[in-house]
Amino acid sequence: MADKNLEIIPLYEWGMFTEPRPSVVAGPCSAETEEQVMETAKGLKELGINVYRAGIWKPRTHPGSFEGVGAEGLRWMQKAKKEYGLKIATEVASEKHVFECLKYGVDLVWLGARTTANPFLVQEIADALRDTDIPVLVKNPVNPDLDLWIGALERLNSAGIRKLGVIHRGFSTFEKIKYRNDPQWQVAIELRSRYPQLPFFVDPSHMAGSKDYIREISQRSLDLGFEGLMIESHCNPSCALSDAKQQLTPPELSDLLYNQITVRDADSDAKEWKDNIDQLRAKIDIIDENLLYALGSRMKVSRQIGEYKKNSNIAILQTSRWDAVLAKVVEKGEEYGLSEKFLTAVFNAIHDASVEVQNEVISRTK
Repeated sequence: MADKNLEIIPLYEWGMFTEPRPSVVAGPCSAETEEQVMETAKGLKELGINVYRAGIWKPRTHPGSFEGVGAEGLRWMQKAKKEYGLKIATEVASEKHVFECLKYGVDLVWLGARTTANPFLVQEIADALRDTDIPVLVKNPVNPDLDLWIGALERLNSAGIRKLGVIHRGFSTFEKIKYRNDPQWQVAIELRSRYPQLPFFVDPSHMAGSKDYIREISQRSLDLGFEGLMIESHCNPSCALSDAKQQLTPPELSDLLYNQITVRDADSDAKEWKDNIDQLRAKIDIIDENLLYALGSRMKVSRQIGEYKKNSNIAILQTSRWDAVLAKVVEKGEEYGLSEKFLTAVFNAIHDASVEVQNEVISRTK
């Protein structure tokens, strides 16, 4: 099914982000006390942050964990808004949350990963937000389901919400990786390619799970051309009631934004740049043509192998042969500086296509 067109108001027309790219939403994982909310807000305002976030209702994985202070925290955020001239933002997961946010003058809301994965909740929130002008950001679902992510955007857009954007926070994984959540940048890139007008934030805090990796994820997101960052910041992270390891102090956030990351131009009109990049891209185009020819040739041979297996009454899948091919490819790939992870992904895709071709051959009745 073709993607529906989304009616999106550009980020610069939201009237919320005064700083140059990246647009930043920052604040504690959770609003814990009035003092903590106010002290963190003061520190962030001093470094130029204009949109202040804090979790009010926390959908935790396990019962007994800190699940937020509830609507009382919105009163503290409202106070920070009035005292420091901040825009305030929080996560919503139900119709009730939306109504509480509207009551306390929340300027932006977002849907968390667990909420995005539930179309019933998304629709409930969309209906509650109907006829409002509040901006909404949608985090990716817990698992890498692009259609589910897009479906949430479509539901909100159908309710008249045009100040609409997304937050990429990575995906849950059973594999042991250095990050808390798997970035799977290809999913985010695919969404951007389908909806280039969609404001795109990255949440390096939840993706990293540790402040040690926030810089590298932030830089990667900016290098990919995404507009914004949502970063957790706490006046005293060591005392935080949730996600203490991934929160920066306001001074640490200031150092990150102004000293550690580089914002690159999307393009350049310089003649030298244009000439050089055009030459390099022409080389890439030729290589891509050669790759397509090689893949097409490989599929022709796979089809011939399928015919031979059919005539010889041999099963399609030859596991030992494939294991040997993959091992040889990985070993050879080291000579070209190609990682095992990359080669495994590429050649597994090629192998899957080859098996499919052979299956078509063997399944033919004539």
